[in-house]
Amino acid sequence: MGNGIAHVSALSGFNTILLDVNRDFLKKGLKTIEVNLQRQVKKEKINQSEMNSAIKKIKSTTDYNNLSVCDIVIEAATENTSVKEKIFKSMDTICKTDAILATNTSSISITAIAEVTTRPEKVIGMHFMNPVPIMKLVEVVKGEKTDDDSTNRIMELSKKMGKIPVECNDSPGFVTNRIIMPMINEAVYCLMEGVGTKEAIDKIMQLGMAHPMGPLALADLIGLDVCKDILQVLHKDLGDDKYAPCPLLEKMVHEGNLGRKTEQGFYQY
Repeated sequence: MGNGIAHVSALSGFNTILLDVNRDFLKKGLKTIEVNLQRQVKKEKINQSEMNSAIKKIKSTTDYNNLSVCDIVIEAATENTSVKEKIFKSMDTICKTDAILATNTSSISITAIAEVTTRPEKVIGMHFMNPVPIMKLVEVVKGEKTDDDSTNRIMELSKKMGKIPVECNDSPGFVTNRIIMPMINEAVYCLMEGVGTKEAIDKIMQLGMAHPMGPLALADLIGLDVCKDILQVLHKDLGDDKYAPCPLLEKMVHEGNLGRKTEQGFYQY
């Protein structure tokens, strides 16, 4: 989701640094941004001049030291606690003392991430929805020590990015994934147990519950590995077996069928 966040940041007029672990990932991210901006031009959501300006505002790097100029940094790495903590330790050392360190985590404790830094009051959750350039919600998650200034700045930043921020408190999965992931997991159980075909399950939820996308198609969009990781966090942190990942979901992740990003999940792409 990092390239999507960089996309909306630059399009909103902010000088933006896109950091990744190697140049190949950066090239792929920048290409995705360009393609999505072109799609917005074709749909007349933006004009060519706005697209060109946004591209010019993005600087790509693999060097954490380039983050020293940033006022706000948004981490969007894989949903793994140790990976995120390592990143936050690095950012804490390099970034300005008044810089806000935000995480796009969808389930991991903001308070726990904040504790590895010397500035827990300036660590906050900024959970974007996927795809970032289209979806309006930003779930703004306060850790136990997040101060009001940081919260207000992130709320305002979200609005400047054309998003609708909604504030909540730190808890496993926050609001979005604590509700949506059990639904996805039950949909996978329905498929595994032969209650319905994948098409039937998704269509019933679309037509009956007015969902824009069925839960299995949504899981493919999110990434089945991400769904499994979030469910495991919920299961561990809340101690309730209802959050345990369905065996079929675990099997598909083990086989490398992760959804859209591998062109094979519950559906083929």
